[in-house]
Amino acid sequence: MAVEQTPAVDLALFGALGDLALRKLYAALYHLDRGGLLASDTRILGLARQDIDAEAFRERVREALDKSVDAKEREDEKVDRFIDRLHYLKLDFASVEGYREIAQWQAGRRTPLTVYLSVPASLFGVICKNLEQGGCLDEESRVVVEKPIGYDLESSIEINDAIGSVFDERQIYRIDHYLGKETVQNLLALRFANPLFGNQWNQSQISHVEITVAETVGIEGRWGYFDQAGQLRDMVQNHLMQLLCMIAMEPPSNLDADSIRDEKVKVLKALRPIEGERLATDVVRGQYISGTSGGKPVPGYLEEEGANVDSRTETFVAFKTEVSNWRWAGVPFYLRTGKRMPEKLSQIVIHFRQQPHYIFDPDQRGLASNKLIIRLQPDEGINLQVLTKDSGLDKGMRLRPGPLHLDFHKAFPKARIPDAYERLILEVMKGRQYLFVRRDEVEYSWRWVDKLIAGWESRGLPPKRYPAGSWGPVSSIAMITRDGRSWFEEY
Repeated sequence: MAVEQTPAVDLALFGALGDLALRKLYAALYHLDRGGLLASDTRILGLARQDIDAEAFRERVREALDKSVDAKEREDEKVDRFIDRLHYLKLDFASVEGYREIAQWQAGRRTPLTVYLSVPASLFGVICKNLEQGGCLDEESRVVVEKPIGYDLESSIEINDAIGSVFDERQIYRIDHYLGKETVQNLLALRFANPLFGNQWNQSQISHVEITVAETVGIEGRWGYFDQAGQLRDMVQNHLMQLLCMIAMEPPSNLDADSIRDEKVKVLKALRPIEGERLATDVVRGQYISGTSGGKPVPGYLEEEGANVDSRTETFVAFKTEVSNWRWAGVPFYLRTGKRMPEKLSQIVIHFRQQPHYIFDPDQRGLASNKLIIRLQPDEGINLQVLTKDSGLDKGMRLRPGPLHLDFHKAFPKARIPDAYERLILEVMKGRQYLFVRRDEVEYSWRWVDKLIAGWESRGLPPKRYPAGSWGPVSSIAMITRDGRSWFEEY
């Protein structure tokens, strides 16, 4: 099958020597190049404040590839070809003078400029303005912005206004890297290409939904940022909200960007806020204390280097909410995310309702429901738990759960599962926005989160403690247990 040709672009990467670029972005670009998905005349311009020359920059990128790309996938000829695409410019992001050098770098080229802002959001506005004043942009230019888009609704509006004063919405690509994951995209196929699931995807057939995003790491030296943000702003406002939208959205009329994003916005508008008495029952904040991770002792959040010992910032949050519409009326959605969990895990569990009349062993009634487990990490795949008769002459009609299991690595052993950033960068180059977040999505998500934060602040309660290496505060287990349910933790 012929590889679809990707249009040539000039990619200007701001924050070219930052952690994200060195860990993820160059590896993603290399894999695209290795797979023949970069046009031969695509160029990459690294922009940073460090005073180094182009050769030193290329050597830094080569070293980054040695760390971030598997040895069997590093082919000398292809690494050299990728490195030859790289250029470097030392730039004071706040001074318009240096931006004229970007315009000169583009002079005589007809390829559109794609700007990737791997920098703090506080710089988005000034960089966009300077790009415009420096003569770098035209109607075909695009800008890619990393999360977080603000600290709350007010700051989000301010940042989006600054970007929008230079770029039209059709030119803006707001990244949530979860949307680039193969399994998340497979949700569209799973739901809308398979009547087996599509016809069951409603409140009459589904009892409840779980979404878990667990991290084993602590704050990894990001104290300054994380203590101001917390787990709710850092993870729920973007990643978990996007997963919830993909699960709960109505079928779009087609696969174009606005059809999909219109349906996601409807979910966010219908998402029931947590306020009043529900703040005491339907949401749990936590903060890890010292414990064990990976078999080694680790410090608590307040013992991390540079910590503010009076901090009330949450490193864990779990909550129950509902989507108030016809499809999901009465179906609770349980979401949780935290740092210093026992394992790195991102999964969605769809719990289907039991049969209305049960005829098997009463002691096994708790088994009698199907579950669809959608794993995003560590091993992407889909698992449908069904019930079958246990084998053996002495078993009678005892039931046993058995999986119908699709492990992407095993099912497609010769196919390399691309990193989310590979998919997202490729879609930017092709000018397709369906995997990116529209402005109104960001703002409706912030409205919901801001209400919850305001409720926390009005009560003034500190987060509950949980040992590092555990699944969070005991009250997060009690929250779901009160409904006669439990978190699914088979993996």
